[in-house]
Amino acid sequence: MRTIIRITKSELRVLFFSPIAWLILIVFSFQVGMAYSDALALQLRNQELGYRVFAVTLSLFSGYSGILSNLLENLYLYIPLFTMGLMSRELSSGSIKLLYSSPVSNLQIILGKFLAVVVYALLLCVILMGPLISTCVSVQAPDVLLMLTGVLGVFLTVLAYGAIGLFMSTITKYQVVAVVGTLAILAILNFIGGVGQEYDFVRDITYWLAISGRSKVFIDGMISSKDTLYFILVIFMFLGFSVIKLQGERLRLNKWKTSLKYGFVLLITLTLGYISSLPKFSIYYDSTATKINTLTEESQQILEQLKGDLSITTYVNYLDETYDRGAPRNRIDDIAQFEQYLRFKPEIKLEYVYYYAKGYMPYARADYDTMTLEQIVEDKCRYSGYNPKRFLSLDEVLKKDDISGENGRFARVITAANGKKAILRIYQDNSIYPYEAQISTALKTLLQEAPVVGFVTGHKERSGMDLGEKGYGTFASNKTFRYSLINSGFGIREISLGQPVPEDIDIVVLADMRSGLTEEEFRNFDAYLARGGNLFILGEPKRQKFMNPVVEKLGLRFADGIIVSPSEIHLDDIVAADIKEGAAMVSENYIKYFRRGYSIITPSACAVEIIDTTKGFKITEVLASASKGSWIEKETTDFINEKSVLNPDAGEVERSNSIMLYLTRLVKNKEQRIFVIGDADCISTLELSQNRAGFRSSNFTLITETFRNMSYEEFPVDASRVNPPDNQVVISQNGVSAIKVVIMWIVPLSLVVGCVILLFRRKRR
Repeated sequence: MRTIIRITKSELRVLFFSPIAWLILIVFSFQVGMAYSDALALQLRNQELGYRVFAVTLSLFSGYSGILSNLLENLYLYIPLFTMGLMSRELSSGSIKLLYSSPVSNLQIILGKFLAVVVYALLLCVILMGPLISTCVSVQAPDVLLMLTGVLGVFLTVLAYGAIGLFMSTITKYQVVAVVGTLAILAILNFIGGVGQEYDFVRDITYWLAISGRSKVFIDGMISSKDTLYFILVIFMFLGFSVIKLQGERLRLNKWKTSLKYGFVLLITLTLGYISSLPKFSIYYDSTATKINTLTEESQQILEQLKGDLSITTYVNYLDETYDRGAPRNRIDDIAQFEQYLRFKPEIKLEYVYYYAKGYMPYARADYDTMTLEQIVEDKCRYSGYNPKRFLSLDEVLKKDDISGENGRFARVITAANGKKAILRIYQDNSIYPYEAQISTALKTLLQEAPVVGFVTGHKERSGMDLGEKGYGTFASNKTFRYSLINSGFGIREISLGQPVPEDIDIVVLADMRSGLTEEEFRNFDAYLARGGNLFILGEPKRQKFMNPVVEKLGLRFADGIIVSPSEIHLDDIVAADIKEGAAMVSENYIKYFRRGYSIITPSACAVEIIDTTKGFKITEVLASASKGSWIEKETTDFINEKSVLNPDAGEVERSNSIMLYLTRLVKNKEQRIFVIGDADCISTLELSQNRAGFRSSNFTLITETFRNMSYEEFPVDASRVNPPDNQVVISQNGVSAIKVVIMWIVPLSLVVGCVILLFRRKRR
């Protein structure tokens, strides 16, 4: 060990008696200081402008503009500069012969040189302590462990780069060649992850070798055994290569023996790397304060309750635009969507089935219209290099799982040990892949029966299958919409009150009836109400005479007229309904949105009035119009061409009017939950797609939280997290300027002074 330390000291002396090591430290320090001060100033500026700053520590160090994320993009430029002479200098000067003739082993030489790299890496990390300490001073409740984990990621990356640079320095006496060689190896390790992804065995090997993205896991606050061991094994591999290279030169071994040793070290590294990357051998530690890299407690409980085997079979249609998401070359990225679940249930089996069926191909050739599906597959395979036999027909797939309702789109079938199945989809939005809420919801349906929502038909009501502007298909049955009911654990069905409501219907939606119920339909409705079924009743102006006989059974009525709230930029009947404090009984999320200034937009709403309190219901006001500037308009009906005017003589009174009420009562030891709202348009496809100037609307929250309430908080799974405490910058602009001066100018200039003093003293000697 003493010999190793002597070599390390000698190497550090040489390094710091040259300007290269100092120059790297100075430039590195300046870059870190500039990036950090800009990021901190941006957070303070956003805060001063009234924007909500969130997870400030994570924003400063990780993410798109985080200093560690940006630093890693340029780190590969620094390391080769100080590793290029570690062994090249010995080779070019001839001093290597003195080492060979001395009682120093090849391993001691390499370890001594590498220990100098470790010391230098620690110096780089010491520079990173400046932003860390500054964050502790300038940010409320900073996430210190997250920052330290990110610094650990940088440290391991520098060591891995250093080991690669050391090896390249052993194979040439020219330092420039060592630099170029190191950059070439780093480039290979960055891009090798995309090599051979079409083939299962090659995919696992090349993906493990890829160094790209390894440090991001640490920067995001997660320490995983597979990523930590990756760096350790890469360091071991290249240090082993360096020892073999010196041994080959020292003992003048033939190239075959040396090559076999290289291969042996590579084989050991790949074997250990593959084993360490298996889910059942992986260990994780989430260092973030709010555990943002870990599944929520409810998701963990769901996995714990799923006893036995669990398989996720992904069906990928070669003739659909979604094929690329599950193509073999993208399978690693696709599997990554389940990494957090594999952490808690590593025995999950992931399978991929490739098939062909009629799908949507927006750029298909015109002659495909005259070809059979088999001919199209053969034609596409001719250019892609695939074997057509790898693709099953839809009939063969349907024997495994019924995915006929997916229209050929990418879909997964999750199968539990008890044989129950659930479908998980991808969506037509920017994120495409399901979030934790969607995955955990699908898993939860394997444990309990999904609630079924019945949309009443027969009187031109709003339908859950209708994707038109007035329909409810977007939020109910649209399979490509992430937050639709069908993707949130609910079953969707159309029902008629001409027959008794089926026993498996848990929630009935009755919206905008355009004709009255018959006596038979009333009897069936009364029977459903009596058994304690949950209800969502949506009225609409001009439909009061059809809807009132229904809601009067609840002790309510839809008032005549239309609620108006005149403004300069919107039609008078466009009302921003306030979320009332009583909405907390429905969902805490309502109150969160209310406190953030959100409202529910109700175009053309009628008021909901209480007329009888003897029906046994507890009634809570959820939404209401404003108390000022709002009233029930009874005269004006054409709001496009006319402006409404408050007319007390017509019985119009400026006051707050209830728009949505929540009714509860106990029926057979179970709480019956009913929502009655005076506007059916507020959750229509058209309104959900609107962006009205001057309003902060959250209409979809109304849907999600209403149906969550009626499913007794079971669906969809709430994967929301506690807000991180570091949500405020506690220093002023002057404080940010002072930090900028210190870490961007004083620290680098101090290094410059240290460099000048040391080099001047050496020259005097």
